[in-house]
Amino acid sequence: MNRPPNNRILMLLENMTFPQDLRVRREANALYAAGYRVTVICPAGNDQPYRETVNGVSVYRYPAPRAAIGFLGYLWEYGWSMAASFFLTALVFLTEGFDAIHAHNPPDTFVFIAMLYKLFGKRFVYDHHDLSAEMYQARVSGRGNPVVYRVLIWLENLTCFFADHVIVTNESYKRFAVERGRVPETRITIVRNGIELSSLNGSEPDRGLRGMGKTIIGFVGVMGFQDGVDCLLRVLQHLVHDLRRTDFHCVLIGGGDAWASLKAQAHQLGLDEHVQFMGFIFGEELRRYLSAADICVDASPSNPYTNHSTMFKIMEYMSLGKPIVAFDLTEHRFTAQDAAVYVPANDESAFARAIAQLMDDPQRRAALGEVGPRRIKTQLAWEYSIPNLLRAYRLVLPRAAQIEGQVSQQPISTVQPQHSSLAQAPSYKSGNWAD
Repeated sequence: MNRPPNNRILMLLENMTFPQDLRVRREANALYAAGYRVTVICPAGNDQPYRETVNGVSVYRYPAPRAAIGFLGYLWEYGWSMAASFFLTALVFLTEGFDAIHAHNPPDTFVFIAMLYKLFGKRFVYDHHDLSAEMYQARVSGRGNPVVYRVLIWLENLTCFFADHVIVTNESYKRFAVERGRVPETRITIVRNGIELSSLNGSEPDRGLRGMGKTIIGFVGVMGFQDGVDCLLRVLQHLVHDLRRTDFHCVLIGGGDAWASLKAQAHQLGLDEHVQFMGFIFGEELRRYLSAADICVDASPSNPYTNHSTMFKIMEYMSLGKPIVAFDLTEHRFTAQDAAVYVPANDESAFARAIAQLMDDPQRRAALGEVGPRRIKTQLAWEYSIPNLLRAYRLVLPRAAQIEGQVSQQPISTVQPQHSSLAQAPSYKSGNWAD
């Protein structure tokens, strides 16, 4: 395809590598398929080269910093990543060139790179994945340093001020952009995360799990200190010790900076016989394990971060037709609607009772499971978000309208990655899996 000038997009990504970050990969593929030249700068994962082309997208990677431990560790991690990103941005600027910087948060420090290149007439798109200040508070259970919190708010507002366009993942984040970031609604576009329609095909359930003769409870996602897995373990303790239910087996798929402490917590709560920490699992193997689940769960507690964030794990569960139990959070309800049982916020005993009731009611499980795939097919698939993304770029790079006719008859790429959403990432914490 002939790709005219002035349609070159440079994506900056820090908290995961490419193409393992689902949102970034999907956006990059969609933009490339629409005729844009797309380059991504990100940290390198295990055994990934520092320079390659992935499905037409040019990728520059830098050595990932060591996983952060404590405040100074995060300063080093972000500092190293910003320095490496700045160097590679300059390299791309001098060799390939770009017309717009598309920064995926967290962190919000990419604004300093964008500010420099705005002096050269480059456009700046802010893709707001996570509320960094609220996520920080959630990670430390609301006991964070107020100075750090205010700095994170300042960085977010600075980014919104300099952004030519802000992309958000849901209506809640749009309200933050308007009210806290003071961004005019004309410069905001909602681009929701979604499952590709081609991913709705089922997988053969894992025979080992199905052969246990127990109710299988499934969880998948990042296991950071803000992700509620500690809460889920306490829920399972209620299930075992208060409700006397031992006829279940819970598989916990994923990893993160809380993984070791969560395994220790499970042992302390006497759950060793009932939970299985699987670590990171990818691709078809992941779908096989989740397909074996009778019930899927997300015990993210209610707080200012989770109340406004759309958790991608919910959509993964829905895509496989699984009934869901979750706390009653705003964006949970919007996404899952009647595919989930909603528990009063942070009531762990009620969560355990909801699981027990579903364990004994296969007909209700089946009814809940039918809702998810139908909702994705009709409203939430990634294919419904692509037009919004392209509409945003017609505003950011007006010459994009000149190439749209050339590619309008070509299907948008939905190339499947080699790995699933659970890629080994640096120590961060993209809670919005992503929305």
